[in-house]
Amino acid sequence: MGQEVLRSLTPGHQVVKLVWEELRELMGHAQAGLSLSSVPPTVLMMVGLQGAGKTTTCGKLARLFKTQGKRVLLVAADPRRPAATEQLASLGAALDVAVHRAPSPGHGSPSRAEVVLACTEGAERGRVQGYDVVILDTGGRLHIDDELMEELAEVKHAIEPQETLLVADAMTGQDAVAMAQQFDQRVGLTGVILTKVEGDARGGAVLSIRAVTGKPVKFLGVGEKPEALEPFHPDRMASRILGMGDVLSLIEKAQAAYAHEEAESLQQKLTTKTFTLEDFREQIRQVNRLGSMDQILGMLPGGARLQEMAGGGVPEREIGRVVAIINSMTPRERRDHTMLNGSRKKRIARGSGTTVQEVNRLIKQFLSARTMMKALASGGGRGRLAQVLRSL
Repeated sequence: MGQEVLRSLTPGHQVVKLVWEELRELMGHAQAGLSLSSVPPTVLMMVGLQGAGKTTTCGKLARLFKTQGKRVLLVAADPRRPAATEQLASLGAALDVAVHRAPSPGHGSPSRAEVVLACTEGAERGRVQGYDVVILDTGGRLHIDDELMEELAEVKHAIEPQETLLVADAMTGQDAVAMAQQFDQRVGLTGVILTKVEGDARGGAVLSIRAVTGKPVKFLGVGEKPEALEPFHPDRMASRILGMGDVLSLIEKAQAAYAHEEAESLQQKLTTKTFTLEDFREQIRQVNRLGSMDQILGMLPGGARLQEMAGGGVPEREIGRVVAIINSMTPRERRDHTMLNGSRKKRIARGSGTTVQEVNRLIKQFLSARTMMKALASGGGRGRLAQVLRSL
């Protein structure tokens, strides 16, 4: 391409840089946020096939808006799928978010007019009752058909939502691309949410959907939990695809899971030598809030190599075993590990279904972690960090 190799880079690094830049451009260059109405409510119309995770994604979006201090109304607009309304109502109850239910038609399958009416009534309720966001969980099918497309087109014409978002299963690969093209041509999309991305980058579907439809990917579903929804950043996805990690997303996850006051309290305990096994257990729980260990490693540069060294992944069972051992201790033992003699260790091993050797290993790990964390807390700076890493 005639690009000159910079003095600070090898030719190999320069190629990676060019590929990263091209991937970022293909996926949209910059993050595409949601279009919000200047006059509430903002209406989001969710479309997609059955099994893609549309209803679950509605709940995730509702949680996201609620954490931003917005009032959210979920509208059950999928009367044909068995238990669809009940699933949305259950999500709403768990999130403390209101759900608008369409009245039962009382006869067979509801007509297209009844579905459109349910959506318009939900949007009107959102306007009258002062909701900031209304999310429509529309009907889906196992396959695209004319009836579904015409129904969705009528709903969109009647509601005029700010966003029409396609929920697509990333695991279906190139099939998701043809489906996205059909929805865009016949309903008109403003963006895409890819679900079931999990630890795998799934870059192929992202690249293809963007190239074919020209519509941005706005969110990634990375798990089943309500908080497992990430804004899509093209530059970060390009880094993941190339094995360069995604440290920025990991930092954002950590900031969301870890309160500033908790961090200050931890630092104080480390510097005053009052860090106990109870605190150690809490740190393990904090890490679990970030996601699975495979997901966390996938966001680190060289994380794939670490996973290979661990035999293809970090066993989550080991973390559960550590927590079980600490839970089998008395509160006094957790606060003062020095009182753990032979008989106490045997009792803890029996209570946690482990062995005395595993209890001893945990105590050794705890002491090593405490020493390292204390050095980091009191050292403050790269030099100190490097010194600690060299000592490991």
